[in-house]
Amino acid sequence: MTRLNGEQFALNPDLIERVEAHPDTVVHLVDGTRYVVTETVDDVLREILEYRAGILATSYEMDRGEYRPAGGPQILAGVSSVVPFPGPEER
Repeated sequence: MTRLNGEQFALNPDLIERVEAHPDTVVHLVDGTRYVVTETVDDVLREILEYRAGILATSYEMDRGEYRPAGGPQILAGVSSVVPFPGPEER
């Protein structure tokens, strides 16, 4: 996201309650915090959709055993996951 003064910052999309245009775009968080940003409402919604799609895609890759984190060291001899997935015999 970008503040009106040009400062860029990251925002956790899971904490967004609503996004309004007054005409500036205002992002309201669940804790009552408000941010006025330069992005349009459509841009904010598109970013949220892309973020969530990325989570689903990563989850799918992890489930299929195809996930490889970009640039990070491989943990446990090349196996990396947030949650251990059951083997085929356990499914």
